[in-house]
Amino acid sequence: MTNPFALLVGQAQAVELLTQAIIQNRIAPAYLFVGPAGVGRSLAARCFVELLFSSDRDVNSPENKLRQGNHPDLLWVEPTYLHQGQRLSAKEAAEKGLKRKAPPTIRLEQIREITRFLSRPPLLGSRQVVVLEEAQSMAESAANALLKTLEEPGKATLILIAPSMEAILPTLVSRCQKIPFYRLDAGAIAQVLQQTGYEEILPQQAILNLASGSPGEAIAAYEQLQAIPPELLQAVTKAPTSYREALTLAKQIDKALDTEAQLWLVDYLQQYYWQQWHQPFIIQQFEKARQYLLAYAQPRLVWECTLMALCQG
Repeated sequence: MTNPFALLVGQAQAVELLTQAIIQNRIAPAYLFVGPAGVGRSLAARCFVELLFSSDRDVNSPENKLRQGNHPDLLWVEPTYLHQGQRLSAKEAAEKGLKRKAPPTIRLEQIREITRFLSRPPLLGSRQVVVLEEAQSMAESAANALLKTLEEPGKATLILIAPSMEAILPTLVSRCQKIPFYRLDAGAIAQVLQQTGYEEILPQQAILNLASGSPGEAIAAYEQLQAIPPELLQAVTKAPTSYREALTLAKQIDKALDTEAQLWLVDYLQQYYWQQWHQPFIIQQFEKARQYLLAYAQPRLVWECTLMALCQG
């Protein structure tokens, strides 16, 4: 069997801890994969699960079923929205064109599904595995319900994925073995982007700065950039030279982008303009724009004020 961790770049400590747990047969009932988004936490979880399920080797083996995404002893849980009585993942909501101001959450009913899943014995292997993406999104009621499962996991291993220990209830953290993940250096980021077919990101310093050592964030930022109409992107990356131009551009931004995309554009323009001119005044104006947008100010007015201030600067 090939090493499942071969594609995981720059997380040597995590790989060593997880590999040794299996070699020494000292697998914890629960793990907390903690670190920034986009640095390999979910990939590491899949690699670890594959190793846990690697006892059988025939065509119906657990690892083959895992790759097919239908292993009966694996439950993968991610935050959801509630829409017309139906739970939707963030991806499903985006596919349906649904816009939500609040982020998705792991709901109490999802924790109850984990309890029901673990109430039966494993079907193929010696254990069941539950992975919770964005575990910090659990409401307190859901976290308390999960605590009962962590206290008596039975023949199961739970993997919680979160950005920091502080984002999770201390009672949950105390029952998990911490596996740390870190931001990657420039060489490791380049390797991941090349492996995933995103080499075109590498010359774009503003995108790399936004990513702050996270290849996943770099890819997400690049895809967000591609979603902005090219003519609008060309206009916003040149400082307006007149108030009229500023007002016209503000109207275009407000018409073309929702608030979430506008917030992302503010971050991108901060990096882009800093790379071009290194003027703190411009960064300050965009930071004010971010604060006003987060305070639900009228977006067009925010952009009008920001872009006219750039004219004055």
